[in-house]
Amino acid sequence: MKKALVALMVLVLAVGTVFAQGGAEATGKIKMAGIIRNQNEQFVVNYTENLKKVAAANNVDLVILDGEGQVDKQLDQLSTLLSQGYKYFVIIAQDGSATEQMAQKIAEVKGAAAYSNIQPSVEALKVSKQQYYASSPEAVAGQYQAVILDEYFTKYPEKAPGKVLNMLYLEGQLGHPAQINRENGLIEELKKLGYTVNFVAKDTANWRPDEAQAKVEAWIAAFSGKFNCVVAQNDDMALGAIAALKAGGYTKADASDGTLLTVPVIGVDGTPTGLASMKANEMYATVLQDAIGQSETAFYAVLEASKTGTAAGKTINGLTPPAKPIDEAPANDAAVIAQCFLVPFKPITKANLAEFL
Repeated sequence: MKKALVALMVLVLAVGTVFAQGGAEATGKIKMAGIIRNQNEQFVVNYTENLKKVAAANNVDLVILDGEGQVDKQLDQLSTLLSQGYKYFVIIAQDGSATEQMAQKIAEVKGAAAYSNIQPSVEALKVSKQQYYASSPEAVAGQYQAVILDEYFTKYPEKAPGKVLNMLYLEGQLGHPAQINRENGLIEELKKLGYTVNFVAKDTANWRPDEAQAKVEAWIAAFSGKFNCVVAQNDDMALGAIAALKAGGYTKADASDGTLLTVPVIGVDGTPTGLASMKANEMYATVLQDAIGQSETAFYAVLEASKTGTAAGKTINGLTPPAKPIDEAPANDAAVIAQCFLVPFKPITKANLAEFL
């Protein structure tokens, strides 16, 4: 009798352990975690909110953790989640250099992860065929900004005599892949289009509207009348610049050129607040970084890996990996190209704004 009771207690404890670590075994649902670098940028907020929606629609238990901009905190969060039985992750890393360590930890439990917004290292994707890149090549955003500027100044050549752009340029966090590649894409494309680019002022505003507003207010005081365009690496900074321009008197009654400001302001992200600014004839244009497309592609890549073992080389959320490497990491390495799902950027101008409202 005692032996039977002991055996029964062991069985109960074993079952209890499964339920405690639980999730998938206990409820029949897949457990997934989103490790997100912060929640103070509009794109990241939109990404996170859509991730919650798509998880609920697919009967997946999802937990979201905010890394608060700290690499060490994200690594600790991952370790804790792994100890709780989580194997499947959607990650916006604070720093791409930490992604290889993340991938190694996840591979130890035969799990899977998809990385968006911040590029994972090539080495992270090489850890296993269950590591994926679900994001947008950042240089393309800058290229679209260049094309939009060209369209504007082709219509109004008197505003850029000799195709010379005297630009105020607001950058994101220095060293961030988007900060580097969006600028490279912008400048290279403008040169191809025959422009000379003079940075009247260029500095980081760390993706934030308040920092951008303060920065542009100072630039207006120093360089009033010496610039003919403002380009920002995200919509939040563009909106901060617009607030400064309005306060500084850079407005006009006529919006026939697409803006009530005396100089065009262009952003990136296509956030609801950015689109509202365009509708109000303030922001001239933006480039959609598709938070919905990125979050859904990341989710479905991990979901596919959880069900079939891998998403590599498959069509995920309507996207198939490129046939050959591109110029931007990590999709520039043939060894991992099948693990890269490139979500396209989309330019938004007055011509197609209604499609996004």
